[in-house]
Amino acid sequence: MAERGQLPHPAKRLCCRPGYGSGCRPGQRAGGSGPGGGALCAGPSSAAAAAALGLLPLGKTQSPESLLDIAARKVAEKWPFQRVEERFERIPEPVQRRIVYWSFPRSEREICMYSSFNTGAEDPAAGPGGAAAPGGAMDVAAAAADENRLPFRRGIALLDGGCVDNVLQVGFHLSGTVTEPAMQSEPETVCNVAISFDRCKITSVTCSCGNKDIFYCAHVVALSLYRIRKPDQVKLHLPISETLFQMNRDQLQKFVQYLITVHHTEVLPTAQKLADEILSQNSEINQVHGAPDPTAGASIDDENCWHLDEEQVQEQVKLFLSQGGYHGSGKQLNLLFAKVREMLKMRDSNGARMLTLITEQFMADPRLSLWRQQGTTMTDKYRQLWDELGALWMCIVLNPHCKLEQKSSWLKQLKKWNSVDVCPWEDGNHGNELPNLTNALPQGANANQDSSNRPHRTVFTRAIEACDLHWQDSHLQHIISSDLYTNCCYHDDTENLLFDSQGWPLWHEHVPTACARVDALRSHGYPREALRLAIAIVNTLRRQQQKQLEMFRAQKKDLLHRGVTSITNLEGWVGHPLDPIGTLFGSLMEACRVDDDSFHGFSDFTENLGQCKSLEYQHLPAHKFLEEGESYLTLAVEVALIGLGQQRIMPDGLYAQEKVCRNEEQLISKLQEIELDDTLVKIFRKQAVFLLEGGPYSGLGEVIHRESVPMHTFAKYLFTSLLPHDAELAYKTALRAMRLLVLESTAPSGDLSRPHHIASVVPNRYPRWFTLSHIESQQCELASTMLTAAKGDVRRLETVLESIQKNIHSSSHIFKLAQDAFKIATLMDSLPDITLLKVSLELGLQVMRMTLSTLNWRRREMVRWLVTCATEVGVYALDSIMQNWFTLFTPTEATSIVATTVMSNSTIVRLHLDCHQQEKLAGSARTLALQCAMKDPQNCALSALTLCEKDHIAFETAYQIVLDAATAGMSYSQLFTIARYMEHRGYPMRAYKLATLAMTHLNLSYNQDTHPAINDVLWACALSHSLGKNELAAIIPLVVKSVKCATVLSDILRRCTLTTPGMVGLHGRRNSGKLMSLDKAPLRQLLDATIGAYINTTHSRLTHISPRHYSEFIEFLSKARETFLMAHDGHIQFTQFIDNLKQIYKGKKKLMMLVRERFG
Repeated sequence: MAERGQLPHPAKRLCCRPGYGSGCRPGQRAGGSGPGGGALCAGPSSAAAAAALGLLPLGKTQSPESLLDIAARKVAEKWPFQRVEERFERIPEPVQRRIVYWSFPRSEREICMYSSFNTGAEDPAAGPGGAAAPGGAMDVAAAAADENRLPFRRGIALLDGGCVDNVLQVGFHLSGTVTEPAMQSEPETVCNVAISFDRCKITSVTCSCGNKDIFYCAHVVALSLYRIRKPDQVKLHLPISETLFQMNRDQLQKFVQYLITVHHTEVLPTAQKLADEILSQNSEINQVHGAPDPTAGASIDDENCWHLDEEQVQEQVKLFLSQGGYHGSGKQLNLLFAKVREMLKMRDSNGARMLTLITEQFMADPRLSLWRQQGTTMTDKYRQLWDELGALWMCIVLNPHCKLEQKSSWLKQLKKWNSVDVCPWEDGNHGNELPNLTNALPQGANANQDSSNRPHRTVFTRAIEACDLHWQDSHLQHIISSDLYTNCCYHDDTENLLFDSQGWPLWHEHVPTACARVDALRSHGYPREALRLAIAIVNTLRRQQQKQLEMFRAQKKDLLHRGVTSITNLEGWVGHPLDPIGTLFGSLMEACRVDDDSFHGFSDFTENLGQCKSLEYQHLPAHKFLEEGESYLTLAVEVALIGLGQQRIMPDGLYAQEKVCRNEEQLISKLQEIELDDTLVKIFRKQAVFLLEGGPYSGLGEVIHRESVPMHTFAKYLFTSLLPHDAELAYKTALRAMRLLVLESTAPSGDLSRPHHIASVVPNRYPRWFTLSHIESQQCELASTMLTAAKGDVRRLETVLESIQKNIHSSSHIFKLAQDAFKIATLMDSLPDITLLKVSLELGLQVMRMTLSTLNWRRREMVRWLVTCATEVGVYALDSIMQNWFTLFTPTEATSIVATTVMSNSTIVRLHLDCHQQEKLAGSARTLALQCAMKDPQNCALSALTLCEKDHIAFETAYQIVLDAATAGMSYSQLFTIARYMEHRGYPMRAYKLATLAMTHLNLSYNQDTHPAINDVLWACALSHSLGKNELAAIIPLVVKSVKCATVLSDILRRCTLTTPGMVGLHGRRNSGKLMSLDKAPLRQLLDATIGAYINTTHSRLTHISPRHYSEFIEFLSKARETFLMAHDGHIQFTQFIDNLKQIYKGKKKLMMLVRERFG
């Protein structure tokens, strides 16, 4: 850390000694000593002193600690050495030595804090309420792997390896060398380390290793730990100014000359410069009394804080931000936030200092202005870092013992950041229009108007508002200071009572603000006080819940009649920027697992408040304000349930809504880690009943606002927790939570008559629920959980099915539930559950109805699955879906998927059908097929014919439907397909008829020589040819009319001349075996059409021909010649045709030359 390889900063304090003659001077040892006699081993010889260092337990000391050491230790902790010198005219040298000795830090904890990231062993990285800071600190496995690379661990290894040498303490300055052992690629290096310290804090470090980092390097750690662990092996000298003061003139001159001689290359220019200035009467150096001494300790004006390399903090944060979340930069920034929390917990002033440096770099991030200009939102992880930044500032300004001037300084800085245009808004997307609720509390009368009047609330707004809060309220001080603070005088006639009916203290304040106080107390190392306030808040919430229930019961009839809902919480506690429920839960859970010693913090809170100084609260029962049988654990669980069940409005903006979901899931995951016992089950029962009966105050009440945050995720957790203990209550809770009013087509009447305070705050609000897909998936998960649990219970399955059909509006989610129910009902290890199968089928039918008229890419999968499900249910289910096909399927689906699958052999085998059942099912399938063919002949005719093959009447009916539709709407491709099918089934004449109908719909132009219908045309001509001359004669005029492509016509012509028509005909028809003449109809007509097509195609191609197509064109002419030559005067026609080409296209000289070469 710090200025590696540089000299320490010059000492600020000027040390001088007035001339006291030969008498004893301030700072001189009583009894005196000879020149240079200042060396002494630092360590105390007594075991008591060793115990004070932590080397021995106090219980095992051999003799009491001396009064000198006790006094010197206290002075060394609190007083700058200059004040000691000014306070006393004469300080005996042994006293000076003991003060200097005790001024070095005695705890390794701070050394560790300044030389390593927190690895997650403790909780300082936790965000508000104990929730892990976004992204979390390093996970335990990664931390363990990296632990040996931490400077602190490496420093310990260097110390244990005997690498620390030449350790010398001169006054308040420690120096030494640390040898870095040779590595495979690095030689052995010796690092010179220097450390300045004051009042048990390291104030500056210097190391020649050259490493630059936020934290102390391993060499500084090694030297510091050497001094802490082996103080008796460190030579201790008084400050160098004291030693010099004991020298006479000759000694001083000798000292200076020897110093220059030893280090002449480094110090000679400086020495000469100083000599010149001292010899000059008017020089600046002679105007100052005394001279600086880097070993003399701190002056009165020096700030007493640990050394923090501010430049490195800024550089590292800037680097991490520039990486944009890549290379683990988000994790590194979270570790820095964790370090700030660790410092706050140690009550180290550098916590606020470090956070200021981090915030300045965050505010200077160039991406902020870029995002604002482009109108884009920052990434989710980056947004969470800003949230943690705001929460940390809230903790800092709520420090119960910060000075007013310090708070004013922070407020000024926060307002400055808050006023910057690019300062991120609290809700992540846009400023919300809710009132300033943080100051809606007894202390908020003088709320900061500048921040409340701003159009947008930024991440710093809450911290700015918190600057107006104080800790002077006597009731609040009593709550956090004592476990015995009670009042038996109870009057239940006011809203904000200070005590409940049992005399226990209550704390009425805006809940997030009150919980922010708890977080501040925890963060600043006051866990006991945080716990006391948390208990008071939870007791207040429980009392409020009870009062709300009583109020609703009194007005229930009227409220339910009017359908009015009153949202009392515009700010939800779960997903709130201050995470109040997470804070309370974390504080109470922390109390469950910490041991007494670690939980007491560092000092008595009341000692700093200046009240009740004699109170030994750590020995009093902390469970004073809990019911019999209750514990911190039960209280933590109960407050989590209260918060999760709170009815609250869904916030605006994507980020705020995602945060609601994320925080809810985080809290539930923590609850799931707790093993439920009988006591906790009672809490669950109690809260479930409260939530069900709590009316508009509860998210599970009978009347809720249309835009309330849904309870699906929470209810699923409640359901699974209660199910083994109280199934009726579990189902009642889960079924109540299934609703999703925001998707209902008509809003409840309550939306039209909201209470005045709601209508004024949320005017004309229509939900833009960005997380709706996630919410619907959670609703689906809740339903699936209930279906699984209800297997085998007919009544419950019917109830769950009814709830699904009423409340779930997404076809994909209902389909998923249908699939889930099917899987559960048909598990391999048991017989199928027919009731659950029917539920699955019913849900599948609903999906079919919902998606029948809408596009859905999974529709075919859904239809196939439904048939599978119906098959499992039984033959009556299959028969039913076929008889009602028009409400479930399109005609194509009904014939190509449903009826085909039903009629397959696998289905018949699966259902073990007898002949009668098979025939009945086949009859339904044929009826369906004919209905579909009538409705959509284009797509269903072929399937209908296939399905009706085994029933003559049905088959004839289907064929007639095809004929009727052939002239109306069927395409040539559909007709050709059916015609081929007819030929395949042994109906060549029907095939021929359909083929001729198809030909009337076809039109092939001259250049469509790759058209997909060509094969159909060739097949149709071949079929006609096989049937006989009459059929061929009938189809050729249709071919000539429909086909203009020369190559296709020539192919047909060639095939017709190869064999005699009817030679391969069916039904025993045979002709004489004579080939048809090209000079007579119908082939003459086909030949003329083919020659004409070649001529027309030739002219068309020559219009836009390019040289690269010349050779292809010559081949085309060659094929044309073959066709021309089939006519008796074909040679003459072709010659005339070529001559015409030469004349018409004589400009295309190269092409015509090629024509002459080939054709003359």
